[in-house]
Amino acid sequence: MRQAGRYMHEYRALRERYSLLDLCRTPDLATEVTLQPVRRIEVDAAILFSDLLLPLEPMGIPFDFIHGEGPSIETPLRSEADLAGVRRFDPRESLAHVLDAIRQIQRELAGRVPLIGFAGAPFTLASYAIEGGHSNTFAHTKALMYGAPAAWHHFCDLLADIVGDYLVAQIEAGVDAVQLFDSWVGALSARDYREFILPHTTKIFETVEAYDVPTIHFGVGTGAILGELREAGGDVIGADWRTPLDEAWQRIGFDRAIQGNLDPTLLLGPLDRVFAATDEVLARADGRVGHVFNLGHGILPTTPLEHVQALARYVHQKTRT
Repeated sequence: MRQAGRYMHEYRALRERYSLLDLCRTPDLATEVTLQPVRRIEVDAAILFSDLLLPLEPMGIPFDFIHGEGPSIETPLRSEADLAGVRRFDPRESLAHVLDAIRQIQRELAGRVPLIGFAGAPFTLASYAIEGGHSNTFAHTKALMYGAPAAWHHFCDLLADIVGDYLVAQIEAGVDAVQLFDSWVGALSARDYREFILPHTTKIFETVEAYDVPTIHFGVGTGAILGELREAGGDVIGADWRTPLDEAWQRIGFDRAIQGNLDPTLLLGPLDRVFAATDEVLARADGRVGHVFNLGHGILPTTPLEHVQALARYVHQKTRT
């Protein structure tokens, strides 16, 4: 999960001076924000500070972040003609600032911890572009998906090409692993995932696998399609808190690693409850090789930093021998 954010005082101080896009587009600032949690929390890896929507603008889909509301697409794609009008681009040119940040972060880290890069997956990117922002129903997205399947597949194939190339560019710049975020793909049934998404996500993982870095595949609310996510690709499959870790791993298959799966809202409560829930996650992992302890989604803005620090220390104390 993205580690940096509003739960950290030093991040809020930067956000008073710079927009979120400023932070993403300025290598010095992206480097600083990436390193903030590494300095304050006993994490075992750093997460590149960026945003999964960055590829949309060079595709001809401008957006901004509205305070208190999240991302807002300037002109949502609502027709077959809209989908056909997006353009291909070279991430090494249009997203060079992200790659510069990766190189700078790695110099600063100097091998202290690995650096994880990431990108958004086709359904999540498409849904933002079509809905115009976040959605609870994904009605516009599904209407295009069902009503214009050929245009949908052409659009997602282009997204797969761009995202695959973008992740390769991140690997070339120096990240040690990559994560593909399909944050909202849990809105699909297994049948729809297979028909409309699986081929495109598979294409991304096939593009990246030649570069011999670990790959992570994550989505929210994906308990019903964990087997499909595994089939699409990823050395590590993320599981959120809605499915007990051992059940999720059984669905994924024990030949894959698993990431998860503490409910991030637990960090808003007392530490004894956080530790009890952590013990349950670790017990369900049962010491099996391949468990990456993590939250089931991102850290909430009102989370006390001290709770995040205590959780990281506790996991290390319970698992290091």
